[in-house]
Amino acid sequence: MITASKLAGFFAAHAVWCVSDGATLIPMLAYTTAEDERKMERFVMDDYAAAVAFGRRKLESNEMDANDAALLYDGRIPIGKEKVDAIIIEMRTYFSPKESEAVIAVPYTPKASGRFLVHIPKLLAWENCDDFDMDAAFQSFFEGVEDHDEGSKIWNECLDESK
Repeated sequence: MITASKLAGFFAAHAVWCVSDGATLIPMLAYTTAEDERKMERFVMDDYAAAVAFGRRKLESNEMDANDAALLYDGRIPIGKEKVDAIIIEMRTYFSPKESEAVIAVPYTPKASGRFLVHIPKLLAWENCDDFDMDAAFQSFFEGVEDHDEGSKIWNECLDESK
């Protein structure tokens, strides 16, 4: 889950960059091949929910024969009594020692509210990950964020840790 977390962090920063100007995030599937090559597919469809469902099917089936993968899409999560916009990141490690899954949400305040803000990532699921150190996975996630030049710059400039 460590390498999947780093991959997810890199593409989470990319997603932050994409939504920072008010755009809707096009669902994307990022993955690494056996040769450690990063690849990414976007799912452009008229129906956003169908695009996310299509991405989930690809993530679950691993038809791309990836070692690790992350599906990222725009969603909403509850924080306290309110629902907030968030980049949802569903991660998979396919071979270590069995398929492991984690879900992280990166809450944000959209630009349309007056100022774009990025909030503290929230862990929503951690399944079949007993062999992994959660703190090390989060550290790897943030290393991935820092690896994305434009996304990390926006993330850091717009960070609001109040949520």
